[in-house]
Amino acid sequence: MTPKASMQRGLVLRLYLGVSHLIPAIAGRVLRKRLTRGKEHPTRWSEKQAQSLAHRPEGTLIWLHAVGLGEILSLRGLIARMANERPEASFLVTSTTLASAEVFAKNLPPRTLHQFLPLDAPRYRRRFLDHFRPDLCIWTEQDIWPGFVSDINRRGIPQTVIAARMDGKSYAAHKKVKGLYRNLYQAMALITAQDQTTADHLTKLGARPIISGSLKPAAPALSYDGDELAALRAHLAGRFIWAVAPSHPEDEQIAIRANEILRQSHPDALLVIVPRFPNRRDEFAENAPRKSLSKRPTKTDSLWICDTFGELGLIYRLVQAALIGGTFSEIGGHNPWEAAALNTAIFHGPQVDNFVNDYDQLDTAKAAFMVSTPQDLADHLRNDDLINQAMRAADCVQTASHQTDLLENDLLRLLDSTHE
Repeated sequence: MTPKASMQRGLVLRLYLGVSHLIPAIAGRVLRKRLTRGKEHPTRWSEKQAQSLAHRPEGTLIWLHAVGLGEILSLRGLIARMANERPEASFLVTSTTLASAEVFAKNLPPRTLHQFLPLDAPRYRRRFLDHFRPDLCIWTEQDIWPGFVSDINRRGIPQTVIAARMDGKSYAAHKKVKGLYRNLYQAMALITAQDQTTADHLTKLGARPIISGSLKPAAPALSYDGDELAALRAHLAGRFIWAVAPSHPEDEQIAIRANEILRQSHPDALLVIVPRFPNRRDEFAENAPRKSLSKRPTKTDSLWICDTFGELGLIYRLVQAALIGGTFSEIGGHNPWEAAALNTAIFHGPQVDNFVNDYDQLDTAKAAFMVSTPQDLADHLRNDDLINQAMRAADCVQTASHQTDLLENDLLRLLDSTHE
């Protein structure tokens, strides 16, 4: 059995733990208000109060937590590898956002169930941990909850932080409560960072990280409806199809103008817009066909609004190229590896703070290109090298995913040590 990590509970952590007793007094009211605004799952929102929990599988249970959609999807490759090596183990994945649950349900790895993470209150933590009794807890990227970390530590359950990502802005916020994070990192049996910048920030906060890279390149290709893809390919046969995804207004402005330029030489060009938040659908032209209304583009349509969740697996298989969204705004870019895994030529804007190393790797291999203007993007889309560019992207996926194999070995050794 792995000895319990020595964790101090300084003043800030003790204050946090004390205040967390007050959460249940307002939790029900806040959750119901969010429910009426469509921000909580209509039948599963009570999981955030550790109620109506799923049945615990028999045997070893590995618990992984990720905050939102991109983070939770990145776990699939790691889970698949661990499931292959440990056929007796099951996996519990928690997240907090509604979109993460909806999309993850379409992409579940083997022997895996999903729950919403309960709010960080003592009674909810106790009910959740008593019910699931995890053998290993894995916190992913940025989201760790002090009350859970403290309670897990008291129970002697090994826990880790993997693929941490922390830019300068995030570090500045963490630094304000440095003592709190120093305590939390003391509880971790393993801490890994995606890059050297994150590792340096974590070290300043009292952690001892190793660099393991991102989990995202190792994630399996996103799921899709094969019949729908075949029907769309037949319906759109012969057209040049490309996408902006997951998109925000700044990306869409660039892409729409680029498509207008592109159609001067490719009059059949079709731009598929996949908004990151489908509830923005009213911002688009009324005559643009929308997938949410079961409308397909006609021969004369230049745009198609794919405004439903969980469609990237379909769209990236349909298109020849994609402008990755969030790269023309302070959002800092979305995950390029989902497109790369599906042989899609990748383009992006200049703002990629969330994935600096990832885009550097793809750009260096000429698997992705940065564009700054609609004309620049249109010129790249006219390039006859798109097929080779997509193949180079797929090669980058294979190279980058090797680091996840090494991380998997470290986690399995930690799990095995708990059973010795």
